[in-house]
Amino acid sequence: MTERIITAQDMDTIALGGAFLGTGGGGDPYIGKLMAKAAIEKYGPVKVISADSVADDALCTPVFMMGAPTVMLEKLPQGEEAIAALRSLEAYMGRSVDAVMCVEAGGLNSTIPFAVAAATGLPLIDGDGMGRAFPELQMVCFTIAGVQATPMVLADDKANSVVLNAISNRWTERLARASTIEMGGAALGAGYPMTGEQMKRGTLHDTLGLIQQIGRTIESERVANRNPSPVLVEQFGGRKLFTGRVMDIERATVGGFARGKAVIKGLDKDAGSSFTVEFQNEFLVAKTGEGKVLATTPDLICALDADGGLPVTTEQIRYGLAIDFLGLPCNPKWRTPAGLELVGPGYFGYDHDYVPVEAIS
Repeated sequence: MTERIITAQDMDTIALGGAFLGTGGGGDPYIGKLMAKAAIEKYGPVKVISADSVADDALCTPVFMMGAPTVMLEKLPQGEEAIAALRSLEAYMGRSVDAVMCVEAGGLNSTIPFAVAAATGLPLIDGDGMGRAFPELQMVCFTIAGVQATPMVLADDKANSVVLNAISNRWTERLARASTIEMGGAALGAGYPMTGEQMKRGTLHDTLGLIQQIGRTIESERVANRNPSPVLVEQFGGRKLFTGRVMDIERATVGGFARGKAVIKGLDKDAGSSFTVEFQNEFLVAKTGEGKVLATTPDLICALDADGGLPVTTEQIRYGLAIDFLGLPCNPKWRTPAGLELVGPGYFGYDHDYVPVEAIS
């Protein structure tokens, strides 16, 4: 299917799937869901198109939120920042954007593009740059494909905007992060402008459809009074890491990121054991209390409320919460040498090698 229509009612399901695929980060999609619903109700439904249907000479641009997810709990967007960034980018480049897309397939950044697509009338491409969420701007498959992040525009809730041009995608992250901190810890942006040909090479295809499928699975399992964890593990070919109750949580907003660690006391089959989960916006590594790695970036570490079966983001983790942690295989592009250089454990300062989650016994 090359095209499908997304209504305001669909956004509940999409937000659920985005929260799960965000691996704890990407920001709470609830905010983006409300923005998308309001925009769709005002301007009409969103047309989602396949990446392969886009002309090679089209101009495609992701729109996104940047900053610490914890900040977004109190610093809500006004609703016009992402559109302002997109229009500023078009003015700078001297041409109109033909289609927008998601920079990542999780959290707030899986829902905000629907709001922009509805308000502008532009189609939304069924794909993204990560297949999950990662904390830094250069951590996209667009980088592997040689797409430049700049020119990029960031805009804030006070109507400030900044145009960035950088010598590399890593430098774009550094400059954009500094600007975002000055903008109050969160900003909305448009960047990685690319041709349709570049987009097809760099994009992970059909991930919006995957998000919607995940959301439907969570909804149907909850209606049947079942925890969605077993079905999701089977669908992804992953594994259940552990179930436990949060006994301690360290969390701080540092350098524009939500960084921290949760200490988990095992429940049910894991009773008597302890675990830790470390995060930088997203969950990066899960270990036993003895330090054995159970799953590590770039594979997905996803969390569900053990009682209600709803996705849990890093800013929602609190003392006493019972959580199921799942380990799911990442897209094969992240397991290449280029992918691991961008998002492997070594980049984040860990001294363990990457081992696929399904190979860890």
